[in-house]
Amino acid sequence: MKKELDDIISVFTSISDKHTMRKLFDELLTENERKNLALRWKLLEKLSKNTPQREIAKTLHLSLCKITRGSKILKNKKSACSKILNK
Repeated sequence: MKKELDDIISVFTSISDKHTMRKLFDELLTENERKNLALRWKLLEKLSKNTPQREIAKTLHLSLCKITRGSKILKNKKSACSKILNK
């Protein structure tokens, strides 16, 4: 599975325009998978802006368990998400 994941990562990193990336996401992911991915990113963005976890839970309709997972990701200074969101 590692090779397959590396292959798709290579495809993603080769795409430089939003239209093509959107089309690829639409073709590879179900609507629900795209929504979940976008929701997870929104959660990480809110956490990176120090939005209180209970406020995030209320506005995004997420469990505190999911929010805590996102928080742990951002606390890891070596995390790619943390590096991207803290630019």
